[in-house]
Amino acid sequence: MKVYDYFHDFFTGLRSLLIGMGTTLKIFFRKKTTDPYPAHREENYVSPRFRGRLSMPLDENGNHRCIACGLCQMNCPNETIHIETRTETTPDGKPKKVLARYTYDLGCCLFCQICVRVCPQQAIAFTPDYENAVFERGKLVLTLNPNTL
Repeated sequence: MKVYDYFHDFFTGLRSLLIGMGTTLKIFFRKKTTDPYPAHREENYVSPRFRGRLSMPLDENGNHRCIACGLCQMNCPNETIHIETRTETTPDGKPKKVLARYTYDLGCCLFCQICVRVCPQQAIAFTPDYENAVFERGKLVLTLNPNTL
C-alpha cells in the first residue's frame, strides 16, 4: 500500500465525516417541526388517504349497504374480518341472506384495503381515525354494525 493511498483514503473519510457533522449541526439549530400532539390534537393534519380504522358508513336512511356476500372476509389475507349471517324471508316468500354481525379485528389488520376494493356495494371504508391505542387487546375487536343486532 502506498503512502499516497493511505492519506487519500484518510482525507476522503475525514471530508465525509465533516460533511455529515455539518448537516447534523445545521439541523440541530433549525426550528423544531415536531407537533405537540396531545395538547393540539385538533390541529393535527391527517391525510384523507390515511387508513386508520375500518367503518361501515350508513346511507341517508341510517342503514348499511352490506349484502353479506362475504367477499371481504374471503379476500382478507389474515382473516381479520368475520361475517355472521342469518336467513330471513322476504314478503314475497323468498329466503334472503342478511348480515347479522360484522366483526373486525383492528389489531390484526394489515390496512391493505383489499376488503374495501372488492366490496360490490362500497359498504365498508377506511376512516382517518388514528387514535387506536388501547391497553387490552380485546378492545381492538370491533363490531361494525351494532345497530342491527
